[in-house]
Amino acid sequence: MLLLVTFESSAQDQIIARQYFEEGNFEQAAIYYERFYKNNPSNSGVIIPLVATYQQLERYQEAEEILLSAAKGEKVNPVIYVEVGYNYHLMGKHKKAETYYDKAISLIDDNPNYAYILGRTFRSKTLLDQAISSYKRAMERNEKLNFNYDLATIYGERGEVELMYSMYLDLIKKSPNLAPTIKRNLSRFVTEDPASENNTLFKKALLRKTQSEPDVLWNEMLSWMFVQQRDYRNAFVQQKAVYKRSEGSTLDDIVDLGVLALENNDEDTARAINEFVIEQSTDLQLTIQAKLNLINLKIAQSDTSNYRTIKNDFDDLLSQYGNSVNTLMVQIQYAKFLAFQMGQSEFAQQLIKQAMTLSSDRFMQAQLKITLADILVYDEKFNQALIYYTQVQKDLKNDVWGQYARFKVAQTSFYKGDFTWAETQLNVLKSSTSQLIANDALELKLLISDNIKKDTTHAALKLYAKADLLAYQNNTEQSINMLEEILENHKGDPIEDEALLKQGALYEQVKEFDKAALNYEKIISFYPDGILMDDALFHLGVLNFEKRKMPEEAKKLLERIIFEHQDSIYFVQARALYRSIRGDQLE
Repeated sequence: MLLLVTFESSAQDQIIARQYFEEGNFEQAAIYYERFYKNNPSNSGVIIPLVATYQQLERYQEAEEILLSAAKGEKVNPVIYVEVGYNYHLMGKHKKAETYYDKAISLIDDNPNYAYILGRTFRSKTLLDQAISSYKRAMERNEKLNFNYDLATIYGERGEVELMYSMYLDLIKKSPNLAPTIKRNLSRFVTEDPASENNTLFKKALLRKTQSEPDVLWNEMLSWMFVQQRDYRNAFVQQKAVYKRSEGSTLDDIVDLGVLALENNDEDTARAINEFVIEQSTDLQLTIQAKLNLINLKIAQSDTSNYRTIKNDFDDLLSQYGNSVNTLMVQIQYAKFLAFQMGQSEFAQQLIKQAMTLSSDRFMQAQLKITLADILVYDEKFNQALIYYTQVQKDLKNDVWGQYARFKVAQTSFYKGDFTWAETQLNVLKSSTSQLIANDALELKLLISDNIKKDTTHAALKLYAKADLLAYQNNTEQSINMLEEILENHKGDPIEDEALLKQGALYEQVKEFDKAALNYEKIISFYPDGILMDDALFHLGVLNFEKRKMPEEAKKLLERIIFEHQDSIYFVQARALYRSIRGDQLE
């Protein structure tokens, strides 16, 4: 019992000491580490954190005494020699430090496996030359050991980029399973800027490989490089070469590239990729999806004058493959196009109801029911829409589709003016497993709660809900005008900043970028402490960079998010865009 109590007390001391150390309270940490050290004077797991604490307090002499005592004897942990050397380094005794580093490295001759712990220890102290010596010495003594990955990483840390590239590429060739990790490391050096020195060196390294060791692997890596540079057209050229030169290759990587190109607004490359998939694929589902993607691209780039042609494209596709299980996604997209673009909601509803008879799969039924309900909301048949949303919510209550359906229930209730019920549903969704749904739910909940209490008539909130519905119905100009009515008649009300933000987004849709910018600037000027401050900063920053070609102004706005709104949902995006504009290497 006495031993048990002593052990538990010592363990507790170590936990408390570590906590004090992490908090920067080194005086208190030292007290608890010293107490633990008295009972464990030969335990390196105790010695090293105590020494680190003394070093933080600049008590180098005491650290030296402990370390030299631990360094006596025959079977000394090689890390102790590193610690002795590093302590001398901190004391400014560099020759003594080198002596102990060399002593640690010499132990690798007897046991090459020491390189694992020594290399890691040297790297943790930024002693990169010694880490390199440890790894190289171990590989010389034991040919089975391979520290090339560690060496390549260190060369990158030292700025020897060309050597790092060469070693990483050799590693990928020998160990393809390391490719994801190596690509992640390379992404710190290969950036969006094709003209940067690091990008140029990497491209040269790959081109040398293609000449000296022809292999589709180098085409794959070139494609990866072009993706980092957002040059999807050239990435596609390389992926085609891989596909044509590899036996048994699939179109999966090319399909993924098409999705990426579309997400990054490179419609031309996305179109070329889908056309290639249609030419090459023998998979019926993949071919249908590619043809549907081409139609969706046409929708995104067309106005009402082209809608008849697009409708014919849908009809031709369904005529070719039939209204079957294989074309359910085509039928869903066609129904949405008919309702939201062409205003033929009755025809759209019939199409979806017919599609519902083709599949008994619960998840497909959920998509079909949600699509039908969306169309009913477009027609302002809210109660009918709520029936379908609620069915999905109950059938798949533990799935993302069920959570999405609950959000649609809340949104539809908001449109019809039932704000209390909408808020009840949104309260449940704040903890949704889908971050996107949770964010949307929180945004709508705050809109309702901020306005429902301060305006008992809900007049402004009802106008906003109507404007939001008009935007949903693609009546953009009408929505803008209704939001303007709110801004004129409800100045100073809590809903004013929401109306400015919503109207700004709609101005962007109709390409009135200066008007959008003015709205965002008003939020920044008049609501500096409001919950939409980060929204306005981010949207104006992106707008200034992408549309108004004002990168310096964009940088200033994004910088404010990074330093003043670190809890913002836009933080990660803002930091990435800021670094991209500034030309940083992205981590």
